Amino acid sequence: MGVRLRAFNWTLLASMAALIAIGTVAIWSAGNARAESVFHGMWRANLWTAGIGLVLYLTLGFSDYRKYLPVAAWPAYGVGLVLLVAVLAVGSTVYGGRRWLWFFQPSEVAKFCVIALMAHVFGPEDPSWRKGFRGFLLAGTIVGVPAALILAEPDLGTTLTLVPAVLVMMLAAGVWRRGLLTLVAVGLVAALAVLGAVYAAEKPGVAPERRERILRFVPLKPHQVNRVRVFLFPERDVLGTGYNLRQAKISIGSGGFSGKGIGKGESNHLKYLPQAISMNDFIFCVYAEETGFVGSLVLLTLFGVLLASGCRIAFAAGDGSGRLLALGLSALLFAHVYVNIAMSIGLVPITGLPLPFISSGRTFLITVMCGLGLVQSVSIHREE
Repeated sequence: MGVRLRAFNWTLLASMAALIAIGTVAIWSAGNARAESVFHGMWRANLWTAGIGLVLYLTLGFSDYRKYLPVAAWPAYGVGLVLLVAVLAVGSTVYGGRRWLWFFQPSEVAKFCVIALMAHVFGPEDPSWRKGFRGFLLAGTIVGVPAALILAEPDLGTTLTLVPAVLVMMLAAGVWRRGLLTLVAVGLVAALAVLGAVYAAEKPGVAPERRERILRFVPLKPHQVNRVRVFLFPERDVLGTGYNLRQAKISIGSGGFSGKGIGKGESNHLKYLPQAISMNDFIFCVYAEETGFVGSLVLLTLFGVLLASGCRIAFAAGDGSGRLLALGLSALLFAHVYVNIAMSIGLVPITGLPLPFISSGRTFLITVMCGLGLVQSVSIHREE
């Protein structure tokens, strides 16, 4: 046990705990601004959830991932696929998406199952098959099937975080580089084509008939087209489809250098910032208004320390599976942080994506803490 405690990454745990504390305060502030009393105690639920997550984090951390990853990777992946199919069949529809199955979101669980399976399959040292088309095809299938099911919900935001994380793992594992570069190039061209089509359809002066003809070939749902339109034309229809983004920018900018104080954010308490998303997708806006540039810098620094610790653990891992596991989970967290904050300031289209440890959401908090527990396991067992 002494050896394991010496290998325990305390920086990872400390930065995670600090982020959970900040998230609890932000949830308290956002919840108190809502008229419904049920949201006033959400910060307590967040603490209870974090307590359960901490137990799972330490359990996974001190368990040897090398023993249960080969046994559990494929079954967990299969369970993830079953849950994704089940949510499409009998799940609850919230805000136009069928994402909830009873009390949790299967897509959050499926992401970590995909990363665990990728680490198990591509972790063994230098298998020759993974550097050719066979390895590329297998990796594409592992991520492609759940990604297609998640897109069918529809949940574009989750897919936008899963795919980059898997691409990082494929690159680190030495999967067919020419195929990877081709895939990335095709993805970029497709994204630019979609943006160009929406721009051509939504720019001022376009006839309704031409708009409908163009959008017929755009593989996006109507609400997703609206989000891309807001991204391309942020000052258009600021009292309609562009309202959320405008209020998000106002909230962040009005915080100034040091903020207005915890619980004193006017955009939040006067309900200019939409209440339905102030506790989850746009909670960074609540926090930034109340703590300003200084608080935002502290938050980003903590995320940077957390991600840097994950990458250090990956590079020091004793085996390929541990290296890919830590790297993939760190890349997934980075994608979540980047997309959530970038959409709040208009750098990417708005999508429903929580901010790790800060947004309210029990399923997401527990799964993220379990993921970091696996990263901690890689650190503890790296010398064994």
